[in-house]
Amino acid sequence: MGDLVQGKTLGGAGAGLVVFVCFLIAAVEGYDIQAFGVAAPRMIPELGLNPAQQGWAGSAAMIGLVIGAFGGGWLADRYGRKPVLLGSVAAFGLFSLLTAAAHSYEALLWARLATGLGFGGAMPNLIAVAVEISRPERRAATVSAMFCGMPAGGATSALIARLAGDGLEWRTIFIAGGIVPLLLLPVIVLLLPETRPPHDPAADRNLGRALFAEKRAAPTVLLWAAFMMTLVVLYLALNWLPTLVVDKGHPPSEGFAAAMAFNVAGALGSIGVGAICDKVGWRWPLAIVYLALAAAMAGLAASDAPLAILAISGAAGFLVMGAQFSLYAVAPMLYPAHLRAAGAGAAIAVGRLGSIGGPLIAGELRNAGATPGEVFLSMAPVAVAAAVIIVAMGRVAKPEQA
Repeated sequence: MGDLVQGKTLGGAGAGLVVFVCFLIAAVEGYDIQAFGVAAPRMIPELGLNPAQQGWAGSAAMIGLVIGAFGGGWLADRYGRKPVLLGSVAAFGLFSLLTAAAHSYEALLWARLATGLGFGGAMPNLIAVAVEISRPERRAATVSAMFCGMPAGGATSALIARLAGDGLEWRTIFIAGGIVPLLLLPVIVLLLPETRPPHDPAADRNLGRALFAEKRAAPTVLLWAAFMMTLVVLYLALNWLPTLVVDKGHPPSEGFAAAMAFNVAGALGSIGVGAICDKVGWRWPLAIVYLALAAAMAGLAASDAPLAILAISGAAGFLVMGAQFSLYAVAPMLYPAHLRAAGAGAAIAVGRLGSIGGPLIAGELRNAGATPGEVFLSMAPVAVAAAVIIVAMGRVAKPEQA
């Protein structure tokens, strides 16, 4: 097929270029999200934060993301993916720089909240673009290939911290995370086409009916629940994994190594699980992945040897990111094309309650005296619940969606 026409798929090189641009956007998001967990062992003592405050600071970006995902998806279905992406990328670049300038808990909290608004505006648009440029039999793989930029960016953040060692100033991590998104803006202008479906004046644009009418209510609610369970586990790990490894009695370098393994394996998992879901459907593969994730979190709870922590962190990243990014491919296909970004945005926004809850759960558990192992173990039943939700969702989804 030829180059992009609004609402149609792209062929070969054109699709690859668009996926690469979206990969870069996802990578700078992943870098900044992981940057908080990587910076935490040095940032928290300098700013004098207690574990509960660390939990709120880690969740602030996710609160902003919830708001941004609703607004970004709604705006993109009306005004186009490209302008909303530009504004979103500019926002999380600028506010990442403000995170680096924070000298108090309050300033850090507001900077992370505003950064999250940019994240939220970008994510449903990235999903919609990937779905709209790809062939139906390649949708999960395309979305996963694009979103594996997030763990790749996260791994870069952890790698920089590990290589730099104790001499790295935590603010430098956020400065880099602010400059790169701003440098991406002209790339988006030049290379990213508009993929919004052609305007249909007769189309029903009521989001409530799009989410809940025509037997979509049960799949929508279950999709939201699956997103929430997955993101509880994912964002607890992204924000707390280095700190919890250090609290087990290991040096910060081991915490950074665990975060890097989590993200590198997560990139591989996003591609591998997505490819499997394209071939055999998503229901049973994802259920098995979630059960394996429960075992991995229990393994992290029980492990104290550095090599075991490193290996199990990688396994957990492979599983949870593979599941999450495959869900990204499922979400927009439940909804009409003219409300695809809004539907995906709603799933991201509601699901992000889990990403808010994950860091808070860890903070409150640690504040109450829970050991690092007990924090990890608390995630095992969450992963089991996600497996049950996926099986139920497969039963109520339309056959062509499952």
